[in-house]
Amino acid sequence: MSESTILEAPERVLSTLNQDGTRRWLRPRLSKGRFYWLRLWVAWGLILLFTLIPVLKLNGKPLMLLDLGAREFTLFGATFHATDTLLLMLLMVGILLSVFLLTALLGRVWCGWGCPQTVYMEYVFRPIERFIEGDHLSQHQLDQQGGLSPRRLLKYAVFAVVSAFLANTFLAYWVGWETLLTWITGSPLENWAGFLVMAVTTVLMFADFVWFREQTCIVACPYGRFQSVLLDKHSLIVAYDPHRGEPRAKLRKGGDRKPGTAGDCIDCNHCVVVCPTGIDIREGLQMECIACTQCIDACDAIMDKVGTPRGLIRYCSQEELATGVRRFLRPRVVIYPLALALVFGLLVFNLARREDAVVTILRGQGTAYTELPDGRVSNQLRIKVDNQSGEDRAYWIRLLEPARSQAIVPSNPFLVPATRMSTTVVVVMTPVELFRGGVPRALFEVTDSLGFATQVETALLGPGQARSEAGGKEDRHGGE
Repeated sequence: MSESTILEAPERVLSTLNQDGTRRWLRPRLSKGRFYWLRLWVAWGLILLFTLIPVLKLNGKPLMLLDLGAREFTLFGATFHATDTLLLMLLMVGILLSVFLLTALLGRVWCGWGCPQTVYMEYVFRPIERFIEGDHLSQHQLDQQGGLSPRRLLKYAVFAVVSAFLANTFLAYWVGWETLLTWITGSPLENWAGFLVMAVTTVLMFADFVWFREQTCIVACPYGRFQSVLLDKHSLIVAYDPHRGEPRAKLRKGGDRKPGTAGDCIDCNHCVVVCPTGIDIREGLQMECIACTQCIDACDAIMDKVGTPRGLIRYCSQEELATGVRRFLRPRVVIYPLALALVFGLLVFNLARREDAVVTILRGQGTAYTELPDGRVSNQLRIKVDNQSGEDRAYWIRLLEPARSQAIVPSNPFLVPATRMSTTVVVVMTPVELFRGGVPRALFEVTDSLGFATQVETALLGPGQARSEAGGKEDRHGGE
């Protein structure tokens, strides 16, 4: 076989690849039908929501802030910490069950109507592209010419500006709007790490919407590959009706067709040229379909022109296509809501019972204990208070046990900002004779001025005891 021989696949492997393996650039035609205008309103509502969420506040907190550095996650007024494992688990399970239920009922409606990748691609970047480069035919001509034409360079420049805006909006979810504003308004030399993060995120956004585009949905996103387990034959999908459309036959000159010799599909290919992922919906349910409904709008427009009822391509289920019967009630659409109600019920219940603060007592760093000249034993401890309330609070620490012991608290009370954790050092001095009869335990009471009170205890270390015997592990308590 010659080295110059190119092996071609018998059929296209991906809708974005030609048979010889080269990139097939998709320049979909726009069809402005009823679903397009409905999606337009939804898309711009979501864009406004995506932009405002990190800026708006509820109870003095951002609507959403995923602060990985502080290990805090604020969602619509509620702050979760890394230690809130039960609450975070319930939240994640609830989100997954919501995805399962939504997919079982409406198929990939999230992909076509709500996913930021689709929303920004179809209602921000493609409109800019069409405004600068022209319609899909003009874009194909620029592809064939190759190189960087002035129009394409202008498009890339505008895309870079929009990508920078989106990158900053995305970062606001992770670092907070105030921090981001400092990065933007300050000198890059003063906040070089923040500037670098913004620059890298902008480049990634630009690469996504300029180069990867629909490949992000087809190749990178795993959601399409989960269709086989998330969908059933009764789930709502965008589908072509082969019973009505087949056999296909193009219109003859004059627009007439012989009755009974062909289906309603006139093989105009409009449903293919409008598809943003490059598939032919007439080939059945496919992984690449994101349920954007462009094929429905295109087909309905053609049906109107040829005087045939709409709905050749429509929202329906696989079972409805096969039997004409639509069945809504089935096991998974009953189990998922029940499980969802249980999970979110537990989440709300645990949030309602959540303590104002969680107090943890830890060993001090360094020497396990110190024997003092006056016959007492000194233990250095650390008391950590996680203030889960929405306001700054001052906490008092008082040693209750053991008897005849003394506690030195350098800062008493000590201030803990709202939704933050602070640690203070406590030194406990205990008579040495208390260690001869066993392992004494220090019992502390932690209170604030608003009624919070809890008690925490830990073992004390002294002469003749191994560290492992006396404890050394943290004790964690919440308030009542």
